[in-house]
Amino acid sequence: MSEKTANLAVNGKTMNLAVLDGTMGPSVIDVTPLYKESGHFTYDPGFTSTASCQSKITFIDGDKGVLLYRGYPIEELAEQGDFIETCYLLLNGELPNRAQKQEFSSIIKMHTMLHEQFSRFFHGFHRNSHPMSIMVASLGAMSAFYHDSLDITDDRQRDIASFRLISKIPTMAAMAYKYHIGEPFIYPDNNLGYVENFLKMCFAVPCEEYKVNPVFAHALDTIFTLHADHEQNASTSTVRLAGSSGANPFACIAAGVACLWGPAHGGANEACLKMLEQIGTKDHIPEYIARAKDHNDPFRLMGFGHRVYKNYDPRARIMQNICKSVLAELGVHHDPLFEVAMELEQIALTDEYFIEKKLYPNVDFYSGIVLKALGFPTSMFTVLFALARSVGWIAQWKEMIEDPQQKIGRPRQLYTGHTKRSYVLMDKRSRAIS
Repeated sequence: MSEKTANLAVNGKTMNLAVLDGTMGPSVIDVTPLYKESGHFTYDPGFTSTASCQSKITFIDGDKGVLLYRGYPIEELAEQGDFIETCYLLLNGELPNRAQKQEFSSIIKMHTMLHEQFSRFFHGFHRNSHPMSIMVASLGAMSAFYHDSLDITDDRQRDIASFRLISKIPTMAAMAYKYHIGEPFIYPDNNLGYVENFLKMCFAVPCEEYKVNPVFAHALDTIFTLHADHEQNASTSTVRLAGSSGANPFACIAAGVACLWGPAHGGANEACLKMLEQIGTKDHIPEYIARAKDHNDPFRLMGFGHRVYKNYDPRARIMQNICKSVLAELGVHHDPLFEVAMELEQIALTDEYFIEKKLYPNVDFYSGIVLKALGFPTSMFTVLFALARSVGWIAQWKEMIEDPQQKIGRPRQLYTGHTKRSYVLMDKRSRAIS
């Protein structure tokens, strides 16, 4: 731990605040004693300059375009590993050897089925319910079915809850999809791998044989790996905040799904796909580029720029290659949306307007095209994001629970309302409150 300090002067009083060093990334100023010593809080809307926790799970260097899971570059994990390995890594801190991976995969397969009463639970939703609304409700309902893994103080119960979430969320997501389109549920097939099983539950029907396309399975596996964790984003922070109260793990993950549902977070790839469809063909690009640069025009280019990355999102380049492979497998040699995306990307990398504002393509730029090509409707895009991110949420939740320094989250505020005033009787109120 660093012995460096930062000096802060408030109303003539100087305080020495400790400067803490991590293993990578910027140091942080510990403002824990600030209120006690000065009577002041810090003000940081959106927590853009605030570290809310210590974590060993994920590291991002937005300026350099670096994303590491437990120290491993995302490019190497996505191109050389698979999602099950990534799950094990995020949960345990190290990559598994062959025996460990086989054991972990077997444990996950043991828990793929949902309680049979869940099928009746699903039928309580309206047929046109959004799949994300079903996911939020169903995840919260898991605590009503699996009482033997709710004690967060028990190491073994925390592990069981983690295994259940990783294995059952794909089943739940597939059921949400099947219910949404009016097809019968497909039970898990534990002879298949994690992603292959999920594809079968989504696209198989009882009256026909279904064979998993290995190119599609690899593409979805890579997408899951790329989205598995992303440091302290809005949904992960939500999971940690909910967990800090002692809430059960199923409720915490349901809270994360609810936050992810927001269009500014998990819905970005859907918005990007709609934008590409709006542009339509390459010959319309100059018009929309001009509109994007016009501050008075409400049109915005989606899939460019990122809250953290001020360089090329390392996940975007991988997604571009995945997009090419899926379209080639489908025999689509001239996909208009992909051609528009490629042209937009080249403009973003060479146009001074984009370079100056650091508006580089992000992971959402290509993922919507891939998911559409795989056969998923846009209403399922965020569900797939939630499925992938669930392992990161679980790893972050476990880390928080096991952190001796963790305490219930309680942000403060800068109050700007009325000062103290006296109650006014009804007959003496001069005007109605607008």
